[in-house]
Amino acid sequence: MPKGMHRFTELADRAASFALTTLNEAHDRTVEALQTSGATRHVKNLQMIRLSKAIFAVGMFSIFEAMLQDDLGASNGFKAARNLLISMDESELEARFSNYYLAINVLKHGDGESYRKLLGKKLELPFKVVSKDEEDEFEGDVSAVATLIDADDAFIENCGAIIRDVTAAIQRVRPGTLL
Repeated sequence: MPKGMHRFTELADRAASFALTTLNEAHDRTVEALQTSGATRHVKNLQMIRLSKAIFAVGMFSIFEAMLQDDLGASNGFKAARNLLISMDESELEARFSNYYLAINVLKHGDGESYRKLLGKKLELPFKVVSKDEEDEFEGDVSAVATLIDADDAFIENCGAIIRDVTAAIQRVRPGTLL
């Protein structure tokens, strides 16, 4: 970590708060504009805002993986963190972390193994996994974008919480970890 840089978890929290506040203000202005004009640009803006949240979540988790790789000296930071959590008897945290890891993979890659795993436990997840037979659920929602995970505010906030919780657990057994 560069000298003087604050911890990733603190910066990620601040970035998430800033991004969500800014995007939600833009959302509110756009919805207000739609009350008087059905211009295509307003619909595109709502879709852009929703997509931006998914992009933010993927980016936050990807940078976290890079930090884990550096701090844990592993080529696969997520796997090393999951193994460390299991060895610490933190199975509940490891399971939550794994679910968000899978969700981020679905946002990055779409339909695949991670998506099928999440569909199998869809009812117990704290975020929405969109199955193929539910695509019409978004009919009439002009902000809808083609993602299989609904990366709403709660999803992003929970990504941040998972990052903080995993980091705190790792720091208990590796106090020198700089995350």
